[in-house]
This record gives sequence, C-alpha cells and structure tokens, in this order.
Amino acid sequence: MKIFFLSIFLFIQAAAKPADLSPILTNYYLLKDALVSGDATAAASAAGKMLATINGADMSSMAPADHTAFMALQDKLAFDARHISESKDINHQREHFVSLSANLYQLAKQVKLSSQPIYEDYCPMKKAYWLSSDIAIKNPYFGSVMPTCGKVAATIQPK
Repeated sequence: MKIFFLSIFLFIQAAAKPADLSPILTNYYLLKDALVSGDATAAASAAGKMLATINGADMSSMAPADHTAFMALQDKLAFDARHISESKDINHQREHFVSLSANLYQLAKQVKLSSQPIYEDYCPMKKAYWLSSDIAIKNPYFGSVMPTCGKVAATIQPK
C-alpha cells in the first residue's frame, strides 16, 4: 500500500513540475544577438527556431499556472516570431521584436525561463524594451549605429 501511495505522490510531483520553456528564451537571445549585429538572415533563422519551440511546447507537462500564462501569450509570441522569420528586412524584424519582447517579458515574470537573471533593457530613442542575459547593453534596435544606447530597466531574478 505504501508503494502505491508513493507512486501516486511521485506522479503528482512530476505532473506539477514547471515545463521547460527555457529554449524559447534561448532562441530569443539568439534573435536579439542577430539584430544587434544587423544580420537579418540570422535573425530570421533564430526566429524560425523560436517559433518551432513556441509551437512545440509540451503543455501537458506544465503546471496549471504555467499553462495558463503560456496559453495567454503563445499566439502573440508565435505571431511576431513568424513575421520575423519570414522577413529579410531588418527594420521590419525590429518592429516585431518590440512586441515579441514585451510579450516574452510578461511570460518571464510568470514562468521560470532561466536559472540566471533576465535583464529588461530599455532604449529611450526607440522607446522600446528587450530582454538580455547580460547586464551590458547591446541594443538590437539600432545595432552598430548606437550599440550601447539604453539602460537596464528591470531584472527578473530566477524563481
């Protein structure tokens, strides 16, 4: 009987584990780095990988709160990732990156995406935010024109 209850307990614990949505953030960082360097082809590729990760997320393994948070943002994240992946125009990609970043920030505040701090950076010239794994400013909106324009606006500490 003890083994039966232990099995049920372990099953419930496994089902309640947060889903690993960290690959979404990893691909976002690759996209951000491509925009920083002004490489529209690499940005499109990274966005395509991000889109595949968003669409392939295993929602059945998510805790209810993570599932609810992800479902509320999944279509918005996929919309912008798709637009970026289908474009070779760096300016168009950067426009969609604004809302992609805002929506990913909302997800990151609710769901553990990283075991490291996530920095929300702000560009006063673009009046837009982006996420970074590094405290150093590397601006994806202006690339080599103004690579260090911006500041850290907020930090999401690992949960």
